[in-house]
Amino acid sequence: MSAAESVLHQQVQTLYCDHHGWLQTWLRRKLGDSFAAADLAQDTFVSVITAGAPGEIREPRPFLATIARRLMAHRHRRQILEESYLEALAALPQDMAPSPEVQLLAIEALHQIDRVLDSLPPAVKEAFLLAHLEGLSYAEIAERLGVSASSVKQYLSRANRQCFFNLAG
Repeated sequence: MSAAESVLHQQVQTLYCDHHGWLQTWLRRKLGDSFAAADLAQDTFVSVITAGAPGEIREPRPFLATIARRLMAHRHRRQILEESYLEALAALPQDMAPSPEVQLLAIEALHQIDRVLDSLPPAVKEAFLLAHLEGLSYAEIAERLGVSASSVKQYLSRANRQCFFNLAG
């Protein structure tokens, strides 16, 4: 282990030891579920480790709480996606329902699309959702967003391209 890795390891260990218990308690109060709180606390620290430079965090608790809030929002969106998909499946006749493997692949693809859409500007994301979920035309989307139809075409091209590259890669 290099000196830099040793310093990073010590910084993470100190941050974890000093704040993990607090974060998990805070999350348990927010979620009402000790298991989900434990998972999100771990995910929060994984995010900190992945981002690097834990020694530069000036206010650890607000910083950790911000990361945890984002992870909670992401978790909530994932649950809504999964529930919506499962409701749509339940409405299908039994003989048309996909296999559990195909269902899992579809849920995974929905999660990937959700992550991609979150990385796009709000207008691009909204145009994509209006086109694909509500089936609106370019003109209808343009009217709703207050932009030109050519802008909508560009938005959809960008969103579709991002989704395709992320799902294909």
